[in-house]
Amino acid sequence: MPTAHRAPVGVVTRGTTNPNRLRRVDRYLAGPLAGVLRSAEAHPTVVDLGYGAKAFTAIELHERLLRVRPDVRLLGLEIEPERVAAAHAFVRDDRRFERGGFEIPLPEGWSDPVLIRAFNVLRQYDESEVAAAWARMGARLGPGGRLVEGTCDELGRLASWITLSAGGPLTLTVSMKLSTLERPSDVAERLPKSLIHRNVPGEPVHAFLAALDRAWEVASPLRSLGATQRFLAAATALREAGHPILDGPRRWRLGEMSVPWSHVSAS
Repeated sequence: MPTAHRAPVGVVTRGTTNPNRLRRVDRYLAGPLAGVLRSAEAHPTVVDLGYGAKAFTAIELHERLLRVRPDVRLLGLEIEPERVAAAHAFVRDDRRFERGGFEIPLPEGWSDPVLIRAFNVLRQYDESEVAAAWARMGARLGPGGRLVEGTCDELGRLASWITLSAGGPLTLTVSMKLSTLERPSDVAERLPKSLIHRNVPGEPVHAFLAALDRAWEVASPLRSLGATQRFLAAATALREAGHPILDGPRRWRLGEMSVPWSHVSAS
């Protein structure tokens, strides 16, 4: 059901965007989370919250998910009216751009979202505000839906995100372009807001990234075989050492690794 008209909840982001910037998280939405889309009822809704000054990445997300579910609908939400107006040229029956924030207003007749992508949105908020924003967005999810909230650099080479259900965080995923990677902990500067200030000795997320760095260093003799083989070896070593790595070589080859939220959160 559509929400009543009200002022959007949230603040305007910087709006920085580039084509293909969010390809890493899109591959995750169309990969490990593809089952969420496939199991949804007809015409499932996906929301891109805070798509930025240009609609590039929202359109890319829609095109990628259409390969998984040809009847998927994409709703792009922005607080700033000028950004919504600029995106209207790309509106079609299965793609809309509207003014909205964490309250996730929906067009008439559109179902509750099965996926919400909120990227580079919470980075400018205080850490104390994150849980309330998660709860507000999570409350808008349809049955079995997922919220993916995270951050990436300007070119999309370093990214991390938290996958949440309506009940709260489930996993942390880090994703790095291996061919330009010096060490895995470089992704620390792009951790989600709830973790970026926790990357200090004594915190679980710091311990996880430090262990990944050590495994990467131990695997340095494989450097001549390429960064992918080195990362595969590092991920395998982490798992063998007892770290609960949730995925496998197919995702590792992308420079991607996911762990349970409990493995990196102090709460």
